[in-house]
Amino acid sequence: MMKIIGLGLLALLLTWLQRLLYARLWAKKLKIRLEFTKDSLFEGEKGELLEIIENGKRLPLPMLKVKFQTDRNLRFTDSRSSKVTDQYYRNDIFQVKGRERITRKLEFTAAKRGYYRIHNIDLVAADLFLSSEMVESRQTDRYFYVYPAPFVSEEFRKSLKKLNGDQLTKRHFPEDPFEYRGIREYQPYDDMRSINWKASARTGDLKVNQKNCTALQTIRIFFNIEDRGILKKDDAVEACLRITAGLAVFFLKQGVRTACYGNGMDILRGEPVRIAAGAGSGQIQQICRALARIDTGRKTADFTACFEEELLHISSGTTTIFVSPNAYDDFLSLLGRYRKQDGECLWFYPVSESDKQTPDFPPEWKNGIRLLPIERTQEYR
Repeated sequence: MMKIIGLGLLALLLTWLQRLLYARLWAKKLKIRLEFTKDSLFEGEKGELLEIIENGKRLPLPMLKVKFQTDRNLRFTDSRSSKVTDQYYRNDIFQVKGRERITRKLEFTAAKRGYYRIHNIDLVAADLFLSSEMVESRQTDRYFYVYPAPFVSEEFRKSLKKLNGDQLTKRHFPEDPFEYRGIREYQPYDDMRSINWKASARTGDLKVNQKNCTALQTIRIFFNIEDRGILKKDDAVEACLRITAGLAVFFLKQGVRTACYGNGMDILRGEPVRIAAGAGSGQIQQICRALARIDTGRKTADFTACFEEELLHISSGTTTIFVSPNAYDDFLSLLGRYRKQDGECLWFYPVSESDKQTPDFPPEWKNGIRLLPIERTQEYR
């Protein structure tokens, strides 16, 4: 009998000692990291989030829960340890040996444009006999960009090629024949004398030589996503941002200096988008990141107040494109003054294919407006 009592007391002592040991040491040398394998994707693309656990001590963790939350528009493939309401809640359980490193890959689809962050990681650990739990919350700052999917369609490409051929060529400064910039794909408006026949034969597609210009032309993209209607046109607003991204990517990949201005509010800066003209892949990233950070839940800035001076200040070699799903009187008035001053511009207007009526545009806009179906901007899904 005394032996049984002694064994019982010993078991209680051991349980108490290991519980005390875990309470003091479980979080020591325990590192938890969440890392996106890429810091940005376009809508519809797939990405990975890594859960990395490093236990730098000999003491094993028989049960460790890692909890975090992020936006539900990052749609994770494995939903067994998750719950989706207004946010995406993740709760993964691990068994971690002493001095062990575990990496778990969580695949997801970037379902919607936006700027997403993970602020906290909650940890719940248990002792050796799972008789008690220890809790700790750790701060983290992981951010992730989902860029609007650049809108492309055959009709869209034809409009841009026509703009490039008819309008940009009129304003284009002479190429410097002694400044070689690279090789790109042939476009219908290219001079046949610029074809690089060796590169074309090697790739099977027509390629042309690019020459630097004595002065570079500039494209300015202005988007106005103000929505004054009682029934909000969220799809039309998102279509505008995809069209804007498509324009920026199209021209920047051709080496054309591109600027972007719009009255959507930046979720980080709290101000409208204003990106001066630039070129190269860095400019694509800058514009796409600005578009991703637009919070359509906030009130838009007044387009005329923000951009009237910028719009009406026209320099040589500049072509302007508008993207907007509305035709409010004040906006039309501003665009009318611009047309009287400059005359050449293009307006992309997203509409729903189910709409039987389109706005009654002034006659002078007859050849300057391109109606684009909203539904087709969503085909990446």
